[in-house]
Amino acid sequence: MDLIALPAFDDNYFWLLHDGQQALVVDPGDAAPVRAALDQRGLQLASILVTHHHGDHTGGVAELRAATGAQVFGPARERIPEPFTPLHGGDEVQALGIRFRVIDVPGHTAGHIAYFADAVAGAPLLFCGDTLFSGGCGRIFEGTPAQMLASLDALAALPADTRVCCAHEYTLGNLRFACAVEPGNRVLADYQRHCQQLREAGQPTLPSSIGTERAINPFLRSREPAVTQAVQARTPSATGDVAVFAALREWKNEFR
Repeated sequence: MDLIALPAFDDNYFWLLHDGQQALVVDPGDAAPVRAALDQRGLQLASILVTHHHGDHTGGVAELRAATGAQVFGPARERIPEPFTPLHGGDEVQALGIRFRVIDVPGHTAGHIAYFADAVAGAPLLFCGDTLFSGGCGRIFEGTPAQMLASLDALAALPADTRVCCAHEYTLGNLRFACAVEPGNRVLADYQRHCQQLREAGQPTLPSSIGTERAINPFLRSREPAVTQAVQARTPSATGDVAVFAALREWKNEFR
């Protein structure tokens, strides 16, 4: 299996997974880069996995389905271009001979889902859309801070070697904020340098891993004393896990 991050728009990635003959794509907001990648490699698109309804994740679905006959899977509680197979948390999807488990991860949108496979080319694999980013998390548009915290907790509980395939190249900006929250985190500082080098070389910072995110991502670390104290120094009224997380997300919203 070969995993490829297809850059699109300003900072999106459409994830293409293939076995040399057939492929699946995740969150194709534009058909053109996907069709180009398929043509270049001589691949047949078999499946389209959608995590949520935003246009930069769904804009290419109808064209790709019409051109290839690919089966489309997406969250049951969101409006995805019809026809598609609606999915709920706990469901399973078979694609390219891989069994993906569906995880409900509301927060960014009300019905957002993620796809997790136990072993793909030797390691677990997670397609998490806009819920988890390297060093950050999605904005809370339709859900609540409690939902987003629970969603991130569910993802953080996955195996440490799980590859985290986020849908945007937001890493460097997220890490600037993470360093402001937790300046004493040496693992974070090393990771920031590593990611800066990748971007300077024109390489994506993704996929990350769950183990890395547990060590550097303030939104997975909001219960850590250093992060909690930093939040409460800025928002003294934030007491309790959800209030601290909500204040942390609001801090990020305002961070420049």
